[in-house]
Amino acid sequence: MFKFAKEQKVYSIAGTAIGGQPGDRPPLLIASMFHNKDKIMQDRKGNFDRRRASELIKQQESLSASTGVPGMVAMVANTPEEAKIYIDFFLETTNMPFGIDMWVAEQRAKATEYVSKLGVQDKFLYNSITPWDKDVKGQVQKLKDLGIKHVVVQAFDDKDQSPAGRVSSLERLLEQGAGDFDTVIVDTSVMNLPSTSFSLVANRLIKEKYGLPCGGAYSNGTHMWKEAKTLWSLDAFKAMDAVAQGMSSVLWSDYSFYGPIVTASRIFPAVATAHILLSTLVYSEQGKIPDNAQLPIRKCFSDFLTKLESGGARK
Repeated sequence: MFKFAKEQKVYSIAGTAIGGQPGDRPPLLIASMFHNKDKIMQDRKGNFDRRRASELIKQQESLSASTGVPGMVAMVANTPEEAKIYIDFFLETTNMPFGIDMWVAEQRAKATEYVSKLGVQDKFLYNSITPWDKDVKGQVQKLKDLGIKHVVVQAFDDKDQSPAGRVSSLERLLEQGAGDFDTVIVDTSVMNLPSTSFSLVANRLIKEKYGLPCGGAYSNGTHMWKEAKTLWSLDAFKAMDAVAQGMSSVLWSDYSFYGPIVTASRIFPAVATAHILLSTLVYSEQGKIPDNAQLPIRKCFSDFLTKLESGGARK
């Protein structure tokens, strides 16, 4: 269940590794900042609470260090001018990798040109090449011309929303050159909470066939279920969000767009906990745990792990 015969690709985004066999490394958690209703925002002209934004970034860095779960940030912008302000701020504040979340392709292209102008392509994750893009080949060539190294490829088929449909969608994009980059990670398109399972199964199918790192915006499934807050409570919503993120990270996910960075304080511990359980699941299946000092189980349960690896925990 947690070992693929296909060799699994491992990439590095500014020193942050992503991919590999399940359990090899914790998933990369990608936060959202400057999204609609983000409380640090003052307007959509690039004015925001810089002190609070810096605090949130530093908090994520601290949680990443303590759990072993790597992190980065995707910044939402409506215009290239707005994106430039966020990029400059981010580069001044942290060494984490980053992405820009812009739905309109033409605007996203202009923001990407600014990344290229700054020469920070190694830190930048392009999000994303999608089935809805009108000229995938042209987009791929433009990105290559700009020196873009790391891309997300989104897999989804409106006519076949099954896991197999996501695989077919990916294959059509790869045929158009979407896989011709240093780093290619696949977004298997979470549409709502229950259909998250289709994305997770698609992750397994894609890793089995291509060995590519897979994941998705699991926060789409949780944050879109607004009724949970009225059906239960805000605390219950937070619990549901943490459970869904943790469970998704165990089931063949190399990364997650986990939602607003303000939720990092619950999502990083939730994913670290899930990965600790994944580590012992892998051990039960394969008789070993990867030699990776950043594994949450090595950071949080080193004594247990010493006994486990010496055979003492079996007694």
